[in-house]
Amino acid sequence: MSYDPGSSGISADGEVPRVPRLFDEVRRHMRLKHYSLRTEKVYLAWMRRFILANNKRHPREMGAVEVERFLSSLAVEGDVAASTQNQALSALLFLYRQVLGMDLPWMDSMVRAKRPRRLPTVLSVEDTRRLLAAMDGRPWLLASLLYGTGMRLMECLRLRIKDVDFRRGEITIRDGKGGKDRHTMLPRALVEPLQREIERARCLHQEDLAGGFGETRLPHALARKYPRAARELGWQFVFPSLQRSRDPLDGTFRRHHFDERILARAMKRARVLADIAKPVSAHTLRHCFATHLLEAGYDVRTVQELLGHKDVATTQIYTHVLNRGGQGVLSPLDR
Repeated sequence: MSYDPGSSGISADGEVPRVPRLFDEVRRHMRLKHYSLRTEKVYLAWMRRFILANNKRHPREMGAVEVERFLSSLAVEGDVAASTQNQALSALLFLYRQVLGMDLPWMDSMVRAKRPRRLPTVLSVEDTRRLLAAMDGRPWLLASLLYGTGMRLMECLRLRIKDVDFRRGEITIRDGKGGKDRHTMLPRALVEPLQREIERARCLHQEDLAGGFGETRLPHALARKYPRAARELGWQFVFPSLQRSRDPLDGTFRRHHFDERILARAMKRARVLADIAKPVSAHTLRHCFATHLLEAGYDVRTVQELLGHKDVATTQIYTHVLNRGGQGVLSPLDR
């Protein structure tokens, strides 16, 4: 059985199966707890995969044996990473605990795969400059903002106009990882490009209002509390999409933010043009931001605040990738 999470749940022969109704309940619970749309899609995909792997049996009819067998097959046959296996386990635990209300004893005994300690990929300052120099347009501005502020990719794409303060030279990041707000610096080199981008967003917004559109999606229940806020300029995305599209949550036509896939393709081309052998992604620029600040002598606690890390131990991983091989420690071969 194939099932599209966005479909009505009715099969080709007209039969309404049990699984799509279950998926509707999953969506309802996840939106009640304000899970992101990305997490919703990923969890639904794992639940569907689990059900299909067990001959379409309803999850109520299964338990620890089926879950353990499914997770083992991912590791042994699928050769997935530990983080992927843990993601599948989280989806199934959500299904049983939150949706089906089955808090069974075996849930507490489920052991998560041990994630290996990985050092982040970091470019040198010169490689970072060559990478940015090989880009242009909006992808260049987005990549420069990621490197210049340390924001996560979606924090940057979802940035609202009201949260860019040119006078104070800072950016307010709303509802970051863990639902936390924080501040980061606004690079002086990006003031004029950002002002031009916001002016571009203002023109698009005026066109939308003239055409009967112009409402953006507000977080949580702010649309009910402030009915007119969705049409205000300050709530619009700094990097709006060039085309309007249907909102998957309520079906309304809105202007979404810039597509991250366009940025990923631009960075891939730039990496080739810059002749950089290391793999590069948008998150690599966040790693570069942290490492280069520490190399410049900034305190690890300051970098922790800028990155929004809950624990300084997470930030300290960047102290292990500092470029001090030939500066702090002399190889015995060179003595």
